[in-house]
Amino acid sequence: MAIEAITRRRSFGLVAAFSTALVFGSLPTMRAGAEGDDDAALEKRFESLSQNGNVECSAKFEASIGTMAPGARLQGSCCAPMDRARYLEQIKGIRKYANFSEVPTDPYDIPADLARKLMSYYQLPLNPQEQAAYDYAMAHSDIEGPCCCKCWRWEVYGGLGKQLIRERQFTGQQLVDLWNIASGCGGPIGTKMH
Repeated sequence: MAIEAITRRRSFGLVAAFSTALVFGSLPTMRAGAEGDDDAALEKRFESLSQNGNVECSAKFEASIGTMAPGARLQGSCCAPMDRARYLEQIKGIRKYANFSEVPTDPYDIPADLARKLMSYYQLPLNPQEQAAYDYAMAHSDIEGPCCCKCWRWEVYGGLGKQLIRERQFTGQQLVDLWNIASGCGGPIGTKMH
């Protein structure tokens, strides 16, 4: 009887685990910002993203974001190769924004649906106080804006910045901090693209 109860519990556990895997997908697609990420898992993500990127800085690519299928992802860096040490620093630094669902958890792996949404915010009008905060971030971020060039990522993170200022009352300095840690341009720590 005791063996039968253990077998039932084990069977139930396997069925629950299998069902969860079917609903949520495999483990490698977990969000990068999850607290359980360790350096080994991040190293594996780095290897995949740095070698299998699908993004580029072109008007054609930017236009394609609007037609990407549900579940599509924008992966890799745009302007310089990804740097391992910088990537680990960024992912760990972005965790402080975990309560903001609009902030991508990985600047090198952005769901296309989220990118489209954030790009739409780029045209948001700001009042004078909000514009002053945005202008401060533009002048003081490491790369003098939300990205090192005016590509799709500029609109994604620029739109994110406007939305955070308007809806979450971010200050210019808070936006500087976010843009500095979430840059998806690539390159090592301290790289200034401009």
